[in-house]
Amino acid sequence: MVLPEGFALPPLPYLAAVAAAVVVVAWLLARESPPVDELTILAFGPWMALGSALYVCFQLQLYPESVAPLFGSPIVYATTFAVAGVTWLAARRTSSPLAVLAGVGAVLAVLPAAAAINFGLEHDSLDLAWPLAAVGAAAVLGHVTWLGVRYWRPEAARLTGVAGALAVFGHVLDGTSTAVGIDVLGFGEQTPLSALVMEFAAHLPTEPYLGVGWLFVLVKVVLVSVVVVLVADYVREVPGEGYLVLGIVAAVGLGPGVHNILLFVASNPAGF
Repeated sequence: MVLPEGFALPPLPYLAAVAAAVVVVAWLLARESPPVDELTILAFGPWMALGSALYVCFQLQLYPESVAPLFGSPIVYATTFAVAGVTWLAARRTSSPLAVLAGVGAVLAVLPAAAAINFGLEHDSLDLAWPLAAVGAAAVLGHVTWLGVRYWRPEAARLTGVAGALAVFGHVLDGTSTAVGIDVLGFGEQTPLSALVMEFAAHLPTEPYLGVGWLFVLVKVVLVSVVVVLVADYVREVPGEGYLVLGIVAAVGLGPGVHNILLFVASNPAGF
């Protein structure tokens, strides 16, 4: 099994509605072909967080049954894409399209995040210390990793810019939050490939002293650094498509990282 736990498609009517929305929005975006650069990817950062926050609320069972299927995994990311795409198209009619895009995403992301925090308060399960420690560790290690990329491949860092830095931070956050969840908070790992890394680390002599999460963090740091350097060549040759790929790389790191942090804050016993 290579799919993470919790991966399930919704009932057909919901799936069809979201699929239709995604197709229409994708067609409109393709027809309009808005320019994509490093700042575009940065503007979509709040939307990456939004999708994850919406999924956390699904795990906490905070939605009415009538709409809950729209926010399970993986359909929540398609739902978020449809809304983000419409917002992007509308924002392009304003004088500051990227600022509007990022602002709307940030405002929307606050709502499910606040709902998850409120869940923790109501159930006396709110935990801020360790999640914030994971964020702090990611900020420091992400900065050090990005400096390393700039030293190792300065041209790659220049080409990818803030989009590359966002990708690095996102994957480092996924790594540090997973390590805290596994080694400190007692959560389980839902992604089979990540679980294999943990299992390997558990058989190393360092396990009694460092736990198992450190190896996952190291793997994340190395992989994202290499991927950013490789994608930089694509950015050089076909900037628009290259930045889109970099955006996907950022999303698959930042999304799980934000999900972990918010879930730990709410201390949902279902795991991650």
